Order: sequence, then structure tokens, then C-alpha cells
Amino acid sequence: MATFANDSCGCARHEWLFRLRFAQSRVAQLDLAPTLAVFDSRSVISTRPRFAKGYSARAKLAVFAGCDGIRKVRSEDADIVINCAGPFGETAPALIEAALRARCHYLDVTGEALVTIETFARYADSELNVKRVRDADIVLVPSMAFYGALGDLLATVALGDWAKADDISIAVALDSWKPTRGTRLAGERRAGRRVIFENGRLEVLPPSNQIPTVRWEFPSPFGSQEVIGEFPTVDLVTMSRHLRATNINAYLNVAPIRDLRDPNTSGPEPADESGRSAQIFLVEVVARRDDQKRSAIARGRDIYAITAPIVVEAAARILDGNFKRKGIGAPAEIFDARDFLETLAPEHLTMEIQ
Repeated sequence: MATFANDSCGCARHEWLFRLRFAQSRVAQLDLAPTLAVFDSRSVISTRPRFAKGYSARAKLAVFAGCDGIRKVRSEDADIVINCAGPFGETAPALIEAALRARCHYLDVTGEALVTIETFARYADSELNVKRVRDADIVLVPSMAFYGALGDLLATVALGDWAKADDISIAVALDSWKPTRGTRLAGERRAGRRVIFENGRLEVLPPSNQIPTVRWEFPSPFGSQEVIGEFPTVDLVTMSRHLRATNINAYLNVAPIRDLRDPNTSGPEPADESGRSAQIFLVEVVARRDDQKRSAIARGRDIYAITAPIVVEAAARILDGNFKRKGIGAPAEIFDARDFLETLAPEHLTMEIQ
């Protein structure tokens, strides 16, 4: 595998290598052949990584890990582009355009709500670009990751046959959060701006010192936790693209916020040979309609590592034709939500539907 020096966006070399490690492992398990494209200030370098010997390639993925120098992707280079390269505000527009030119599918793993709002505004809400995506005959899914996909898939499963809910709430509990440098940079770019969904409308609001806090009764192992409201997760964006609800609320427990605010908190540390950290997560989505309530819960380890099986499962389904439609969409618009989650269980997460 070829590696190169820091790219010119200020993201350290170990940051994008960290993003790729889990994706590469999962890609190899699914018998795919990734083409690793790493960018420096001079050129686009493309080479096939060396995985376990003897796997037979049934498709080629372009897995992008840097953020400078991308000018074009030739149609023969890849069937699917997987964008793992932050800052996504810079890389997503360039790589989506490259994917459109090459007529290859596009997935990214951004957790940045403002970036995904812009992606949908540009490619789903513009008639000209909707036609371009349709003419390219591709699938385009942003935020195919822990943040963006998991909550959207769970919410869709929770609603089931309901056409509409009065409100949907997503509550995320983490026992800790040792952020990557990319996570910290994304927080700086957001600059305190909030994303909310109220009265059927998604809004971006300026920073506020009055962030609401409440208590949330999580299932085991977290139990009763103080949580912040108006958590600006990108799941608000992906859910709001296709789920009908008056309000969508998002919460995060307080414990990991202390880690994020502490500049001395170290990055993720592997706890086993798979490279996953010891961090545990629980995501609960609750939908309410009149006096009825439905919920779906996912538990697992390491919010960064779980992104790899999510995005690579999406890629495998696209290659197999196992998706609802082409075009741009949120994760649960493109894939069958229950079947997708059940495929991830129990190796990568456990799921409950109530």
C-alpha cells in the first residue's frame, strides 16, 4: 500500500489512515477490490492495497483518504467512490462532481450536518443537478456512517407502517469520546451553529448559550442520563429527507461532551487486535403518534469503527443491485432499513425493536 505525506488541507497523515483502516478490512471481507487514492499536493496516486492473498475482485472501489489534488476519476478507475476524506465541505463537492463525470456511485461518511444539508440542497433540490444525477445513473448517499445512517435506519424501522409521527427523538449515549482530529476540526467549522427540525422544517440556527438539558432513561448499560438537547447530529438531516414528522429531536448524554471540550483528551486507542477502541455506544430512536410509542435501539462499540461495516455494506448492496432506487437519497431511502441493520447484527451491533 502506498502512503504519502500530509495533504494540504491540514489533516494529519495518521488521521486519514485511521479513517481507512476499518474500511479496508471490511472491504476485503466482502471480496471487493479497493483502489486506494491518496492525494498530496502534486498528483492523484492510485494503487491497489495488498489485502489477504487469494481474494477475487468483483468490483473496484475508489476509497479516498486525502483532500487535495482530485481533478478527475476515469470511468474505468472505479465502480463506487467512498469518500473518507475530511474536511468534507471541501472534498464532498469535488468528489461528487468527479463521480458524476465518471458515472460511478458515491458514498461518504461525513458526520457534518451542514455539509450534508448543502449536498442535498445542491443535488436533490436543484432540478438541473437532479437531472445530472439521474442521467449518470448512479446512487449517491452522503453520511453513510454512524452519524447519519444508523439513526436514520433505526427511525425508519421504528416507524414501521406509520406514514407520519408526531415526533421522533434520537438519543445517543457514549461512555466516552476520544475524538479524532477530524472530529475536532468539524466542531470548529460548525462554530456553535445548531441544526433543529421543528414544525416540519429543518433550520440552521446561530450559536446559543441556552442549550436545553433533560434526563433520558436509556436502556442498560447506561440507565438514567443527563442529556443535552439540540444535538446537531446529521441524523436530523437524513431523517428529515423522507420521514414525515412534526418535530425531530436529538440528544447526547453529557459525559462525552466533557471529553470533547477537554483539549487534552487523546484520540481513539485500540483495545483489541481489530483496532476498535473500548468505547461503547447506544442509540435509541423513539417515535410517537397520539398516545402510541415505538422505538428501536442499537448497541455496539466504537463509533468510528462501526462506520466501516455501514459504508461498505452499502457499497456491496449497490454492486449487488440490492437497493430501492438510484439517485440521491438518505440511507433509509436507498436501502431497506430493517434488512440492512439485521445484516450488521450481531457481529457489529445488536438491535432491539419495541
